[in-house]
Amino acid sequence: MIVVTGAAGFIGSCLVAKLNELGRTDLIVVDHYDDDSDPKKKNLTGKKYVRYFDKAEYLKLLRRDTFDFDVSCIFHIGACSSTTVQDADYFEKNNYEYSCEVAKWALKYNARLIYASSAATYGDGENGYSDEESLIPTLKPLNLYGLSKQKFDLWVLHNHYQTKMAGLKFFNVFGPNEYHKDDMRSVVAKAYDGVVSEGKMKLFKSYKAEYKDGEQKRDFVYVKDVVDVMIFLMNNLHVNGIFNVGTGQACSWNQLAAALFKAVGKPLSVEYMEMPEILKPRYQYFTQADMHKLKAAGYTQPLTALEDAVADYCGYLKNKSYI
Repeated sequence: MIVVTGAAGFIGSCLVAKLNELGRTDLIVVDHYDDDSDPKKKNLTGKKYVRYFDKAEYLKLLRRDTFDFDVSCIFHIGACSSTTVQDADYFEKNNYEYSCEVAKWALKYNARLIYASSAATYGDGENGYSDEESLIPTLKPLNLYGLSKQKFDLWVLHNHYQTKMAGLKFFNVFGPNEYHKDDMRSVVAKAYDGVVSEGKMKLFKSYKAEYKDGEQKRDFVYVKDVVDVMIFLMNNLHVNGIFNVGTGQACSWNQLAAALFKAVGKPLSVEYMEMPEILKPRYQYFTQADMHKLKAAGYTQPLTALEDAVADYCGYLKNKSYI
């Protein structure tokens, strides 16, 4: 069996779809729905799996040691990924403590663990974007989400578990199945309808002299590439450690906008707006994954260029279709 936590979420549901495509239907999927109308449910429509567990029920079974499925691999993708939520206790329990329980069970039963960390751990990038283990303790996340991911990475390193599992620092992932994320959707998803109907798009102004408006940069990585990395790690049990998952290329928001307008056949038209005050202290002006470590571990598959990824995504956005 394979367990996927966060299976109804953005990355998790795309992973489930890929596993199904590869013929794997022996899946235990774990998530949480607020109610029967939760839009996340659509992400698992048509997917094949053996059983669904609510995340609270799954955690109870792990703690009681009564989760009795024969599991070969756990993809622990589930977490609160909001960068604006200010509930430290919730992040401690939902992201950090939950991850510790999943990891301890995986280690006890010799199940392959592949877990989601985040580029949010890098903060403003003052210590660079290298995933070398010796540098991870120096990182200073800018928000509680990043702190929760950093804390678990440090727990893994402190216990020397990085030799027995794989952690993935996802950079700016975008693509199909993120429709339920509201304000946490990618800019491509949020801007698409306005670009198509009005031919206009809004981006945040820059508040640093070294960055012109729209020239803040991110490492944008397509969700299909992220899933391919996870499948590689499932199939290569000897590849362990904490790895960056990005493209290795920093692209500006203006480049992203140009790709979106090109994909829908509209002339470029961008308006720069004020950033909410709550975001300013925690805003990352630049991210770029150092991908040498993953490549050295044997992952050599080419990643999708930004323009091609945006064009492919627009095919899904046009009809709000799912992977």
